[in-house]
Amino acid sequence: MLRVSLTGPGNIDHHFSKLLNIPTNKFEKHVNEIAKVLADSGNEIIFLLDRGVAFEIAKKYKEFNGRKVFGAVPKQDKNFGIKHLQPYITIVDEIIDTDNWYKQDMINAILGDVVLMLGNSLGSLREITAGFYLYKLFQGEKPKVDVTNKRIHKDAVAGDNIPFTLLIYKPFFKKKLNYEIEVYIKKSKGQIFYIKNARHLKKILELLSA
Repeated sequence: MLRVSLTGPGNIDHHFSKLLNIPTNKFEKHVNEIAKVLADSGNEIIFLLDRGVAFEIAKKYKEFNGRKVFGAVPKQDKNFGIKHLQPYITIVDEIIDTDNWYKQDMINAILGDVVLMLGNSLGSLREITAGFYLYKLFQGEKPKVDVTNKRIHKDAVAGDNIPFTLLIYKPFFKKKLNYEIEVYIKKSKGQIFYIKNARHLKKILELLSA
């Protein structure tokens, strides 16, 4: 069993309708199919408890009787607060406290064995780059820095079961990930898969779980 961290745009209308020109019915079909694959796989999911594509998939995952939904929440934050996250708590089985928003942004990705990237936004790109930077440190790639995932957060699992892996859901992207970012992810001993559709997602999750 793996834990899949979901990350993607928060503003669905702006990103998927206006930027990518994906019709609403087609977007909803993708969401349903992704959620069904995740639920049927027996894997857990985690996401930042906020609006957006990750929340929509988490809702459907619950409807399909998915194994477990973790919600990442910076409960101790003093600068921005978490009142705006309250409407999304109802679908969560367990909350993981990420302390504050700055730490939340840094560690959201490493709370999963795998990150499913559902679109390229400022937030999702930040989470991916921060996650793989930390993973680089876990791999001993920075001289004189000795740190493990559990020292960063007790619920971090990146690298525990499989090499930290990024799954990029291609239908939700205009172009491939930035070339230099790809190279750095691979240099950190991470893996990248470009996912064509939900059937391909199922196949890759089975491969990673084998």
